[in-house]
Amino acid sequence: MKKYLSFLPIARRAIFGIAAVLMAGGLAACSSGTKPDVQTKDTLSIVTTIFPEYDWVQNILGENKAEAEVTMLLDNGVDLHSYQPTADDILKIRTCDLFIYVGGESDEWVEDALQEQANEDMVVINLLDALGEQVKEEELVPGMEPEEKGAEEEDEGSEYDEHVWLSLKNASYLVNVISDAIQSIDAANAETYKNNAEAYMEKLAALDKEYQAAVTGANVTTLLFGDRFPFRYLVDDYGLSYYAAFPGCSAESEASFETVLFLAQKVDELSLHSVITIEGTDHKLAEVIVQNTKDKDQQILTMDSMQSATLWEVQNGVSYLSVMEENLAVLKKALQ
Repeated sequence: MKKYLSFLPIARRAIFGIAAVLMAGGLAACSSGTKPDVQTKDTLSIVTTIFPEYDWVQNILGENKAEAEVTMLLDNGVDLHSYQPTADDILKIRTCDLFIYVGGESDEWVEDALQEQANEDMVVINLLDALGEQVKEEELVPGMEPEEKGAEEEDEGSEYDEHVWLSLKNASYLVNVISDAIQSIDAANAETYKNNAEAYMEKLAALDKEYQAAVTGANVTTLLFGDRFPFRYLVDDYGLSYYAAFPGCSAESEASFETVLFLAQKVDELSLHSVITIEGTDHKLAEVIVQNTKDKDQQILTMDSMQSATLWEVQNGVSYLSVMEENLAVLKKALQ
């Protein structure tokens, strides 16, 4: 299977060396003639990195989720692009039945985490690998601030856009892949998982039709983000155009005057009534763009890319579908 991984920096390898020492005692007990508990326990153990994966798994499990241990590693608001696993995280990964991760550059740490698997029967799903040719490369559109790269990064070539979960079509495909994996691990409940996945995919398809209807009846076909742009898969699904200050995975936060002026002029040229941001930002850049337009009265809207969802939000009813429904409401306002 094709890997979207590259070699880790020496400093990051040192972190894993420390983690390995911390876990040595615990894992040593599993090498004294017996296998780890995960091999003998009845509980299905699943580890996911981000919120969409976690929520998809919960929907597939349905009533059986009470009998499974499902972990969301990025559960405290840490962004996908800056997450570093703890020793406990690595131990959970190495002993689980199913591990699901995105597979882009932000997940380079996974290669080392999987080098010593305590569960030889573990199933691993890399979302980018699963999607194959459906994965898109990050692109620079006119006016976008290019991210500064070192010489080593330049040699690596194009980066893949990691935000595959923001396409409902991708979500449906990946839910089916995850369902198949869970069925293979827990064959006794395979029919239940299959039915749950099919019912959930019907909901995804229905919401997909709502998005298409909103775009078909829209007055505007271009979105403008005064922020990073993780919604490439979503706009491509529905034939929308876009402008943005930064690429989706950019770590940059300061836009040049040229970028601000270009985006403000695009707002005027296209008669846009809004400038969009993503969750968790201070919206200052969007405000500056609005202040440089002719009318200076555009509304600032926020779409949620689900990159930093917390366990608290999950426990309070937030779901992948609810976030995508809220994004649709925002999209309808932006397309007026």
